[in-house]
Amino acid sequence: MKTLSLRHAASPAALVLSLALAATPALAADTADTAAADDAAQAPQVEDDLHNRQTARDGSIIVSAAGVREFDLLAGTSVLEVREIQREAVNGQIGDLLAKLPGVSSTSFAPGSSRPVLRGQQGERVRVLVDGLGTMDVSNTSVDHAVTIEPITLERVEVLRGPAVLLYGSQAIGGAVNVIDKRIPTRVPDEDFHFDALAGIDSASDMRNAAASLDVGLTNNLVLHVDGSWRKSGDLRIGGFQVAPGLRAELLEEAAEKDALGEPEEAAEFREAADQRGFVPNSDVESWTVNAGLGLILGQSTFGFAVGYYNTDYGVIKRPGLKEEKEEGGEEEEEGDETVRIGLEQFRADLKGDIFLGDGAIERLKLRVGYSDYTHTEFEGGEVGTVFDSKSIEARAELVQNAEGVLRGATGVQFMHRDFDAEGAEAYVPANLTDQFAIFTLQEYGNGPFQLEASARAEFTSVTSQPVAFDRSFETFSGALGLVYQGVEGVRMGINASRVERAPSAEELLSDGPHFATQAFEIGDRDLRVERAWGIEAFARGKVGAGTFSLAAYRQWFDNYIFVAETDQEEDGLPVFLYRQSDANFWGAEAELNYPLIDTGSYRLMTDLRASYVEADLTNGENVPRIPPLSLLGALEAQTDQFDLRGEVQWFAKQDRVAAFESETDSFALVNAMVAWRPFAENRNVTLLVAADNIFDVVGRRHASFTKDFIPLMGRNFRASVRMSF
Repeated sequence: MKTLSLRHAASPAALVLSLALAATPALAADTADTAAADDAAQAPQVEDDLHNRQTARDGSIIVSAAGVREFDLLAGTSVLEVREIQREAVNGQIGDLLAKLPGVSSTSFAPGSSRPVLRGQQGERVRVLVDGLGTMDVSNTSVDHAVTIEPITLERVEVLRGPAVLLYGSQAIGGAVNVIDKRIPTRVPDEDFHFDALAGIDSASDMRNAAASLDVGLTNNLVLHVDGSWRKSGDLRIGGFQVAPGLRAELLEEAAEKDALGEPEEAAEFREAADQRGFVPNSDVESWTVNAGLGLILGQSTFGFAVGYYNTDYGVIKRPGLKEEKEEGGEEEEEGDETVRIGLEQFRADLKGDIFLGDGAIERLKLRVGYSDYTHTEFEGGEVGTVFDSKSIEARAELVQNAEGVLRGATGVQFMHRDFDAEGAEAYVPANLTDQFAIFTLQEYGNGPFQLEASARAEFTSVTSQPVAFDRSFETFSGALGLVYQGVEGVRMGINASRVERAPSAEELLSDGPHFATQAFEIGDRDLRVERAWGIEAFARGKVGAGTFSLAAYRQWFDNYIFVAETDQEEDGLPVFLYRQSDANFWGAEAELNYPLIDTGSYRLMTDLRASYVEADLTNGENVPRIPPLSLLGALEAQTDQFDLRGEVQWFAKQDRVAAFESETDSFALVNAMVAWRPFAENRNVTLLVAADNIFDVVGRRHASFTKDFIPLMGRNFRASVRMSF
């Protein structure tokens, strides 16, 4: 393991200042969920609300931080609480947890690696945050890299879309996912201790998982938190053939050619790959986590720190029929049967402070800093292939204005340093350093029916790599402006405009070599320019009778849009993927409606309707790769004091708007059902859940996935879990 290098940092003084001034962002937000609000009224752990959040019943967004009451530049926000997390946590990756939300899809690279796709954007345009700071893994750099978050340990997940997320960084141009855990306590428990646990099993992957946390008040002001989790699953069961029809036809054609050439053994290999069905080989996963934290609560101020460790081992599924060429002793050899696995670990430390400054113009100082030591190893046939090592520091500081003032908001600074290295035969990215310093502000003005909102961010980024003598710096400036009208009772509507700039990442600039985990030869472009986008978004949300609704429509015009495109070339037996740049246009819409068809007080029948659509094309007429198709979800949920019964159908349209060399995906529908039982009237926080996913064993493929042609979604699955809190 290398020690952290601070060479090429802005300056030692700037680094020390940045570490001292770290803060949680002021933008994490809530949306209405009437059922969740009712649960919160009865659940102590939600009532206590470690982050002082509120749940709005009128569809408005209530911002987590003091200083901003309702910030509508976050126009497309969704929230999952513990009840929904238990219901949707089918596997251990954050992307699949969120895939039913409007505007959200998933990379679904493998059961061990799946990252959110927001409004058709992924990778460097979607930030995944832990309580406001980045995950500091390398999941944004390549789809085969897992996100270092265990969903069953979370208390809350916030999906933030819209122009204001630029305050989390220009890498959130497509949106951000902010997960909230309890590692750093921010309140003293009312009881001697507070215990939470969740455990579950399933049938489609023989999954077993368990997680538990304990909060203990050591003194009147000091709280200790510990938690841990474990998850193990076998190979993924599927409803039909592993490979898509087009790829299967290619494999059978190859088999016929090998037979004609008198090579029966190779023909049998192709035929076996084409006929593989029922399960996906090498798709098993095992992971575990452990965390500990201390919180000091002094009146309205809190301080704390936490340390944690994440470990996972998962299979990388090889594209059937692909044979990598390697040079051994000056001769090329084909390596066709090696099993590829990734062993990943991360040590993380966090500091947090929320300092109350009084009732003046500036109410709070929020401080946040995180450090990560991340390593993952790609094993090929049981031998070490390539080792990726990344050490990161990220810090924020924020001054929060008084929420009762005419001008409300927050202003802050942010610093990020990443030292990345890769060693091995397939170290396709050279060792490099990325440093970034930013200053940002968020402001809200007006108390009447009209409100004016604005945000701005300036970033200064440098990417250097000594091995290839590369050194470039980028200055980017982004801003958003919104006008809100709430003259209709219970409804907020408005329009936002934004201009966002993003510097290219080290991977986009410097990649040059084979990456067998993604089964691609990736080539970056050292001359990439700053990516820029104009955006406009209209929204409306609030009450409709006894229910709630949310609508958003958006359009973005990109200059110098950066994307990775497949070509018809091969290198080392792998298809060549180039990082390209072109102007592009995105537009789309999202909608959600929650409405009680029957509500007698003790019994309620809710309808849950969701829709998402995004379309994207380059200005030369080509389509942007891997854009999710139209998706619709409809559900009915019956709720009583002790039982919830939910049935839902999620439908995905055919996607035939594809880029060059990209395959189409067929339409499909998933039918799911769930029963939740709260057996104890005196403790609503004990829930037994039984669910059936993909009841008709449909073969479905996510179009946003690089591996959609040979890794379908999970087949018919029966699962059970228990969640308790006391």
